[in-house]
Amino acid sequence: MLLQFLVIPILLLSLMATRLPISRSITFHFQPICFPKPRTQFPFYPYASLKSHPCPLWSSSFSLCLLRPRSNAVPKSTIVKRRHGSCTPVRSSSGSASSTVSGSTHAGMDSDSESNPLLGEFYFPPFDSILAKHVRPGIRALLKQLELELEELERTVEPTWPKLVEPLERIVDRMAVVWGAVSHLKAVKDNAELRAAIEEVQPDKVAFELKLGQSKPIYHAFKAVRESHEWDTLSDARKRIVESHLKDAVLSGIALEDDKREEFNKIEQELAKLSQKFGENVLDATKKFEKLITDKKDIEGLPASALGLAAQTAVSKGHENATAESGPWIITLDAPSFMAVMQHAKNRTLREEVYRAYITRASSEDMDNTSIIDQILKLRLEKAKLLGYNNYAEVSMETKMATVEKAGELLEKLRSASWDPAVRDNEDLKIFSRNQGAPEADNLNHWDISFWSERLRESKYEINEEGLRPYFSLPKVMDGLFSLAKHLFGIDIEQADGIAPVWNSDVRFYSIKDSFGTPIAFFYFDPYSRPSEKRGGAWMDEVVGRSCVMSPDGCSARLPVAHMVCNQMPPVGDKPSLMTFREVETVFHEFGHALQHMLTKQDEGLVAGIRKVEWDAVELPSQFMENWCYHRDTLMSIGKHYETGEAIPEDIYKKLLAARTFRAGSTSLRQLKFATLDLELHTKYVPGGSESIYDVDRRVSQRTQLLPPLPEDRFLCSFSHIFAGGYAAGYYSYKWAEVLSADAFSAFEDAGLDNDEAVKQTGRRFRETVLALGGGKPPLEVFVEFRGREPSPEALLRHNGLLQLA
Repeated sequence: MLLQFLVIPILLLSLMATRLPISRSITFHFQPICFPKPRTQFPFYPYASLKSHPCPLWSSSFSLCLLRPRSNAVPKSTIVKRRHGSCTPVRSSSGSASSTVSGSTHAGMDSDSESNPLLGEFYFPPFDSILAKHVRPGIRALLKQLELELEELERTVEPTWPKLVEPLERIVDRMAVVWGAVSHLKAVKDNAELRAAIEEVQPDKVAFELKLGQSKPIYHAFKAVRESHEWDTLSDARKRIVESHLKDAVLSGIALEDDKREEFNKIEQELAKLSQKFGENVLDATKKFEKLITDKKDIEGLPASALGLAAQTAVSKGHENATAESGPWIITLDAPSFMAVMQHAKNRTLREEVYRAYITRASSEDMDNTSIIDQILKLRLEKAKLLGYNNYAEVSMETKMATVEKAGELLEKLRSASWDPAVRDNEDLKIFSRNQGAPEADNLNHWDISFWSERLRESKYEINEEGLRPYFSLPKVMDGLFSLAKHLFGIDIEQADGIAPVWNSDVRFYSIKDSFGTPIAFFYFDPYSRPSEKRGGAWMDEVVGRSCVMSPDGCSARLPVAHMVCNQMPPVGDKPSLMTFREVETVFHEFGHALQHMLTKQDEGLVAGIRKVEWDAVELPSQFMENWCYHRDTLMSIGKHYETGEAIPEDIYKKLLAARTFRAGSTSLRQLKFATLDLELHTKYVPGGSESIYDVDRRVSQRTQLLPPLPEDRFLCSFSHIFAGGYAAGYYSYKWAEVLSADAFSAFEDAGLDNDEAVKQTGRRFRETVLALGGGKPPLEVFVEFRGREPSPEALLRHNGLLQLA
């Protein structure tokens, strides 16, 4: 999941993940694999991870799924105290949303702060009021004030929780919420003025965070806490906070000599700048491509939904009379348009043109990311060397469950399990396309794989993905998802539009309530693609984290707020957004992330929700939720025809279930290619050496792809996960966490998926452990508390059809 795609400073990174020694002992034990059956592949384009969302790369921009944490203060004037001491924001007496600026200003800020929405105290960010012109003065004034607060903290700090951690959390919180709001708008409402403003103030922001992360008075105070006689009396959560801060301070360069620390800080500044530019280039290159089509025979095969979208795009580009039936139509590289062409266009020439445009995005002219990648890898290696590591992957693994060796071992075991099934997948496709009379059957190329895979899937399982769209309208899917959440976790989700300002009229706002009807969390949902201003992909991020330190007066804790962002096909004409099954999985996936943030019961703000959950475990709840898309009762509840209300036929459900393992080996290899390439670039690649980044890509592809990449393939130039997000030397996390999530879902299978009471009990246990404990305990301990044992990969291989059980 991300918006700003900036380098996460170490102090804010400390909100995310810290590896404790126990996590290093984890080992996944594999069983022998016998005649594996293929796993589902949803073939749309060659670089799809096809798990769910773009998280694992099935977005148009390979966007990061999960963002860094953020949080806000709550204006006292808009708080109503509720049962059990929790608090709920409400509308102000004026009728405006409760998140509007309270009117108060911080000491040290000039009078202009009253007119700058970034500088007031708010619970829900004033997304409808923040403009580019507010960014420069707002961020500078905020940094000035936070500098004063940091100086005061350093002067008065003591090794106690009230004198150390609480004031530190307030500083981090204020910076995170304001910068988070600005960065979020850049991701969903991008424009040149906002970019320029962020670029100008970003160095100041990074410098402040480096100063905060390298504060020796704060560091020594944490060390004193760690060495005090009271250490053994601290809770697990507080011990995690202390230990992670000490580790992250070292990773932020606090132990370096002055000249080396100055060099380290320059590297951090440059990496922040390069990462931002990388993401902007990907967005701009994606937006730049437009293919105008006027002859209907050139887009034969495209389903009605895709034709409607293409015509709607043409209207937005000035072709006022464009219609789905007669055109003209505009094809773009945005995910819904691109995937429709790769899967359904009979015009092989069109598929090739669009494919070549896609794999060469951000690789030419002033949007070329090649030199940026080289610089990023060079600087990351220099940073690692300064810190005393051999390579950047070793730095990355300091805040993860795995080691470089353990990650590589898992990837190789999965690769060997996937290779032979992928070979059979390839042969099946050749035979099928030959039987269909395809002239390219004996020479299938990258732009043929998704097209013929979809035809084979339709033939084998009699499932037409586009034909299923009418059964998956967004309103019905959300209703079914919320019903599932109520059944599993005992929560109610209600639409609450109007409480919080939104950045686009399509954005919905929801309240989550407990069994007493008391609100416990909120979230925004932005579902539709807007290629002119919105970054591709799907992601979840914090807006506000649960925290007792940041709670309003008289409240036990501040309630968490999240946002979920997707990029599915918008409504066309008078039809609602009709979703593909993959888009359904995407929504379930992102909602899993949001649930871990929103259902946390951890009151220590620095380890609440997703904070301090190791990066290679953070995909557990999201991938866990995807499994429910194949659960019969759940699928029947979301699969309702948008016009007739008819439930999806039973035979189609059975076919979807059977097709789940279609082309499993091929799907797995794609994901393993990304993860292996990521590790290779961050362990063995030598910037400026004899191998280029594209040489490394081709070398890795020899072991992970049956069809070698084209000579001009520049996929790396749009690999935002690792060059503009938090997955550098961490893309393996999807597979690592997939082992955990599949094993977690197998607990429900063991209990009996048809046993409602057993499912409820298991769901409550999942909520009280995986979703509630946050980063207050190491993820391995949390998993064992839920499952009763350490994880095994057997469930993952079984779900994927790569393990035949007796």
